[in-house]
Amino acid sequence: MVDKVTLQVLANHCRAAAENMAYTLYRTAHSTFVKETEDFTVMVMDRTGRVVAVPMDLGATWYPGMNYNRAIDLVDEYRPGDIAFTNDPYSGYLATHAPDTHLWKPIFHEGEIVCFVGGHVHNTDMGGAVPASLSRSLTEIHQEGIRFPPMTLMRDGVFDEKVLRIMMMNVRKPDLNMGDLKALAGALNTGERKIQAMIAKFGAKGFMEGLDGLMDYAEHQAREILRSIPDGEYFFSDYADEDSVDGNPCRLALTLTIKGDEAVLDFTGSDPQLGSSLNVPTGSDPRHTLLLVGVYYVLYTLNPQLLLNSGLTRPFTCIAPEGTVLNPSFPAAVGMRSLTCGRVRSLIFGAFSLAIPERMPAAPAGSSSIVNVMTTDEKTHRSIIAAINPVVGGGGGMPHRDGPNGSGADAAYLKNTPIEITETEVPIQFVRYGLLPDSGGAGRWRGGLATVMEFKVFAPNTRITARNRDRSIFRPWGTLGGLSAEPSNFIINPGAANERVLGNTDIAVTEPGDIIHIHSPGGGGRGSPLEREPERVLLDVARGYVSVAAAKDRYGVVIRDGAVDAEATAARRAEMKQNAHGGHFHFGPERDAFESVWHARNYAALTRLLAALPVHWRFFTKTKIFAAMREAGPQADVTSAFGSVRRDYPQVPEIALAAE
Repeated sequence: MVDKVTLQVLANHCRAAAENMAYTLYRTAHSTFVKETEDFTVMVMDRTGRVVAVPMDLGATWYPGMNYNRAIDLVDEYRPGDIAFTNDPYSGYLATHAPDTHLWKPIFHEGEIVCFVGGHVHNTDMGGAVPASLSRSLTEIHQEGIRFPPMTLMRDGVFDEKVLRIMMMNVRKPDLNMGDLKALAGALNTGERKIQAMIAKFGAKGFMEGLDGLMDYAEHQAREILRSIPDGEYFFSDYADEDSVDGNPCRLALTLTIKGDEAVLDFTGSDPQLGSSLNVPTGSDPRHTLLLVGVYYVLYTLNPQLLLNSGLTRPFTCIAPEGTVLNPSFPAAVGMRSLTCGRVRSLIFGAFSLAIPERMPAAPAGSSSIVNVMTTDEKTHRSIIAAINPVVGGGGGMPHRDGPNGSGADAAYLKNTPIEITETEVPIQFVRYGLLPDSGGAGRWRGGLATVMEFKVFAPNTRITARNRDRSIFRPWGTLGGLSAEPSNFIINPGAANERVLGNTDIAVTEPGDIIHIHSPGGGGRGSPLEREPERVLLDVARGYVSVAAAKDRYGVVIRDGAVDAEATAARRAEMKQNAHGGHFHFGPERDAFESVWHARNYAALTRLLAALPVHWRFFTKTKIFAAMREAGPQADVTSAFGSVRRDYPQVPEIALAAE
């Protein structure tokens, strides 16, 4: 048993080791997406591969509950100086799409492994059908780039040149990949030095027992939080705009059951695995980190002193039926899993909002478009491919303040790249980059504003990929009287005669002189906008966050000549109270219209039906049922729609739908 003082000292050492690893990677990486945007992780693990410590100041924040165990076990032998790696989402379910290349290194003491250090970088490109390897249009994993199962990358401290040659032959920018891999290997070597120093200080036995103690303590903290939440069953659902290119909505559903100091997250009712790349590869792991990212955010919000490690996951059990979007079968495409993960976080936030409404914010934007440009430098005639900036939206209105603008809540770790750096590395010209007025949901506490970015391209056949395009239909929701936020959009040549509105399209081929406009969603509002102080609305107008028209239409605040007209405001608010929104959530007109047909009863029938079909029939059948429902009109029901599908396609297996 390690005493509490020693445990806290060890926690500080492990955190410092993770921060040092992160800083090494951050300062030596080659690609903009790693060295500026910071889409990478590093971590200290125990000898089974459970994460014990992650950095707090650098890198992505999805992975404190990661477990490397299944991937570690697929490598036959480890020796001092070895580094193993994988980027295959289906081998050990560690990497979650092909650009995420995970490396891990065993740390030896007196001939035995005492722990591992590891991490990942998001490579700019891993080959495949499209630049940057990712698009919702891809339909199977083989299109998403070259994949490597868990294997040795370095033996006795030396890179396996054969493996590197294979990788570099198959990617579009091998120098960037090689530079980032070497930077990550250097970070792991830094971690090894820090671990050896800890072993010298605490002893090997004390060090390993201490790692167990840190995870036990994180578990204790998580259970304490759960005990503070009322027992109950809380259901919430949310939608990605499209389940494929120009497809139907993708529904995700969650029943959160809290009992004492334990919780079950049952995702039954979520859509079948898709014929696009929005699937999330979790491999039936009941505590897979991608299913629990939203939980980490909730727990840390409720207790900022929380230790972030895999002990947090122990009180939680996830149920994601096989053959569904959150547990697909090989070879389903998974490259755009981060879009779906945004909806999973929204699900979790919504369910916890029902459980503890006084402690939870409204919905964050939930859509982070990662913009890549593949073009030609007219000066050097070299091909350029680079990630130029994430376009991230605002956070939801908080219990005691407005949501953060531009890069809020669950996507705040994605740092923006200064436009001067981007214009130096990529032959484009920025036209606009900032916050989008009137995009945050109105509320007593306003939702954070969206980000808007516009840039001009100069070379023919310039290809833009904007992965994770979503929330251009279904809005981030408001809570407790607050209103939903404005949706996102993707437009070529806005306002011009040749304008093209692309919405959720994530790949566009552009011509010289084209201007690309992308804006994110805002964050949802919290509390009635009629309760926001007129002086606070006036300040929003002065700052350019809210227009004069929106101040009147959404907040009931009349502003004339730069001042609040108190009498007109009182009258306007009295009028608006007659039609004020009630209820816990405000989803917006798009979702209200959709759920007038696709209500809970129809979705329950669809879930039972699709679950009874073989996996390869599910997405096809869902698509045809949606078409039949549209044709049948407002009174449509799933059972009748399925009957019409079977008449047109008798090959579809016959299913007897049991009554609810």
